[in-house]
Amino acid sequence: MSNLKNFYINGQWVAPEAAQEFDVINPSNEEVCATISLGGQADTDAAVAAARAAFDDWAFTPKAEKLALLRKLLEVYNARSEEMARAISLEMGAPLKMARAQQVGAGSWHLEGFIDAFEAFEFETPYTDTEMTLREPIGVCALITPWNWPMNQIVLKVVPAVAAGCTVVLKPSEIAPLSGVLFSEFMDEAGFPAGVYNMVNGDGPGVGSQLSAHPDVDMVSFTGSSRAGKLISKSAADTLKRVSLELGGKGANIIFADARAEAVTDGVRHCFGNTGQSCNAPTRMFVERPRYDEAVAQAKAAAEATKVAPASEDGRHIGPLVSQMQFDKVQGLIETGINEGATLLAGGAGRPDGLNRGYYARPTVFTDVTPEMTIYKEEIFGPVLCLMPFDNEDDVIAMANDTPYGLTNYVQTEDTEKRRRVARRLRSGMVETNGTGFAKGSPFGGYKQSGNGREGGVFGIEEFLEVKAVSGWK
Repeated sequence: MSNLKNFYINGQWVAPEAAQEFDVINPSNEEVCATISLGGQADTDAAVAAARAAFDDWAFTPKAEKLALLRKLLEVYNARSEEMARAISLEMGAPLKMARAQQVGAGSWHLEGFIDAFEAFEFETPYTDTEMTLREPIGVCALITPWNWPMNQIVLKVVPAVAAGCTVVLKPSEIAPLSGVLFSEFMDEAGFPAGVYNMVNGDGPGVGSQLSAHPDVDMVSFTGSSRAGKLISKSAADTLKRVSLELGGKGANIIFADARAEAVTDGVRHCFGNTGQSCNAPTRMFVERPRYDEAVAQAKAAAEATKVAPASEDGRHIGPLVSQMQFDKVQGLIETGINEGATLLAGGAGRPDGLNRGYYARPTVFTDVTPEMTIYKEEIFGPVLCLMPFDNEDDVIAMANDTPYGLTNYVQTEDTEKRRRVARRLRSGMVETNGTGFAKGSPFGGYKQSGNGREGGVFGIEEFLEVKAVSGWK
């Protein structure tokens, strides 16, 4: 990758206006693996200006031309998927097997879903015999993406925005920027017109804040922490720009006594996937009392069977946490859980045996967790599970909803009516039941402090559109 210190602005790779180098750390060994540049106000302004200049032409570019470019992007993405997998594995610690199948796979899966949705999407629909409803691109969009699922989130924002007719400025996470640079090469190779897609690396207080407050940005789409989402919303308020947020979570996994035999083990594995660094992770497991003792034994066995190893190794294991800051946060919360009286069933503080360098955490399970404990309430974003019993349906619904978050909850029961009834009462944007994954193009997003708006498929395209009513059309 020869463009690591450059930005992609107006169809060209350009050097930053002022040098501000930033080292990217390989979390598997704590060594510098790349150096990028962080942008400043001049770089942000240049990218926004390029997007603004390109907007009028792109907004009225025929749908067929946009669709052809998206199909070309998918072709380039698939052809260079191994490069992307290695970049993601290096920058944020996803084991190579997981990076290829899930991290890179999420991007191509969403891209295919958007192509399908875009093919069938109608931008002009009659409201009455004489009135037409038009859906038009909102304008210049700032897209701010996280480090934990780089391609999942970049594709979920860039592709629907440009399909809708918007022009964009992407700011990837500075912690894991290699995938964002590589994706920019894909967009260039696919042949999108100059200014439609722009990319500037930077941190939150710098480029992130500049984009959020920029008067020529019409919309900000952000994925990250709830704390940062609140700051972006405040910054955007002065210009009344639209803000779409996909934020944190504290998912409940409700396992009734009649759930399938593997429900507990699968729930532990799901919680620990991506080293627990997923906003939709099922981090609070509630098990119906008759099955609780069995669940405790199963959870302990699953945690102890979870292998931790460097991202460069092949196989089914979890890698390191992404950074020193994340490692310190997770270690601190594990210690807080112990100090506040939770019972440590598996794992605990410190690195796993044999791994004394790198941001590795021990797969950890707590029991005897109560609602006032910090680990019950806060999003840990590491391989840490809280396991608790419940006695009846009403109680567990109340416990599951007892959180400021509302992204994804999980229900396990063979009773179809109960499964539907509980799903209706859970206050979250998504409810996964009995391990059945969501369909391509399904709406992804949350309630409460998990954010607003939806990503994926037709729902994702609609996020980037304004609605216009026109009378007297005929």
